[in-house]
Amino acid sequence: MSEVQESSAAQGPTLFGQPRGLATLFLTEMWERFTYYGMRAVLILFMVAAVSHGGLGLDDRTSSAIYGMYVGGTYLFSLLGGWIADRLVGSQRAVAAGAVLIIVGNLMLALGTTSVFFLGLLVITVGVGLLKPNASAMVATLYPEGGARRDAGFSVFYMGINLGGFLGPLVVGLVAAAMGWRWGFAASAFGMALGLAQFLYTRRYLGAAGHAPAESERGSWLPVIVFLGVIALACVLLMSGAARPDPVRLTAMASWAMLVLGVAYFVYLLFFAGLDRMQRGRVVVMIALVAASVVFWAGYEQTGASMNLFAERYTDRNILGWNMPAGLLQSVNSFFIILFAPVFAALWLALGRRGRDPAAAGKFAAGLWLLGLGFLVMYLAARRVTDGHIVLPTWLIVTWLLHTFGELCLSPVGLSYMSKLAPPRFSGQIMGIWFLSLALGSNLAGQLSGQYDASHLESLPGLFLRIFWYTAIAGAVMLLITPLARRLMAGVK
Repeated sequence: MSEVQESSAAQGPTLFGQPRGLATLFLTEMWERFTYYGMRAVLILFMVAAVSHGGLGLDDRTSSAIYGMYVGGTYLFSLLGGWIADRLVGSQRAVAAGAVLIIVGNLMLALGTTSVFFLGLLVITVGVGLLKPNASAMVATLYPEGGARRDAGFSVFYMGINLGGFLGPLVVGLVAAAMGWRWGFAASAFGMALGLAQFLYTRRYLGAAGHAPAESERGSWLPVIVFLGVIALACVLLMSGAARPDPVRLTAMASWAMLVLGVAYFVYLLFFAGLDRMQRGRVVVMIALVAASVVFWAGYEQTGASMNLFAERYTDRNILGWNMPAGLLQSVNSFFIILFAPVFAALWLALGRRGRDPAAAGKFAAGLWLLGLGFLVMYLAARRVTDGHIVLPTWLIVTWLLHTFGELCLSPVGLSYMSKLAPPRFSGQIMGIWFLSLALGSNLAGQLSGQYDASHLESLPGLFLRIFWYTAIAGAVMLLITPLARRLMAGVK
């Protein structure tokens, strides 16, 4: 994005000391996350539900694999979405087009057959890929000065994400329980429609930011045309029955493909992008942050997979005679983030004023350890289940509280630092790489969740204990490399 665009985005009216454009992006992301988290709260439960109860009747392992591919895919396409915005249409058009695809995809889930259902998942993944990285990239342009104010802005933006994440599971979960699964998907589509209308009405506050790519940066439509052709061919093969892929094997292949893609992109940045020595040092730091992010999200995304099944099957959800839908518990994490995000934003600002703000790698280490502690709690809860008990929701609530603290140490901080470390002409693509880490982590989450076998209940505590050790070791590594990362960041704070 050009300096002129950044300057115009930072000027204009303010709201509570923040650029007015932040409210536009806040509400756009809020409604997109309403749609995403609302649909996610019922997705795996819909897939494992018996056909006689309106579900797909799939087994746990297959459903977990599909869940991982879908959630991972929504972030994987962010890399392409960032490139399309940077080189072809600009961030504003990419966000609007992504919202339209998300609405259409959710309507396909609500109205279509089983085959159309899976095609709808694909349409949603492309839509999220267009919307998410570019909304975040435009937030960065509102703060060209960088520093702690940008961190605070991203924390406010992150509250919008989680306000949608709180409301979505509540509304969609209740609608699905009262009226059926497909009405829940329709409610998700309606939420995104509200977000799109709001964005189109108020995007004038964004100024020229993201309106169009600079002429010197324009690319060719050929890669997009080839990509759409591949997608169309895959759809024809699936709809005709000529291809019957194994979701479990496909998930494993997708993980390797995403890993290769991420490594190849960083190799390009380090050796072929024409960056200077300081910029290459910052790329090395981004590699470490992305690796830690993959580990974090592989554990965190158990929320909608193994932990969602745990809530459905092994948790006492009876409240004064009302059996609360399991999907509603998916709102707990977002509620905690809304509650504590201002606290963490104030903490980073206070530490920054005193020159004691921890380095990014140190914050990531704390986030990984807090996530691991949550899974230690889930391990103890799962041990009680193997002893024949149905447990209270408090086990899940305590786990999500710890996961919330971990997320606030890692996710908004990661968004901010990736935007600050990124070479200016690669800002959208770097946001895409950040979401690629979420994609790979989410895909791995589906593979990990598939290790839980309901017919062998002892596999459940084993799964949670393995994730604890993964995150504990990753956190220790991030702490050890913190001094080196601070030097390589070359003054970025």
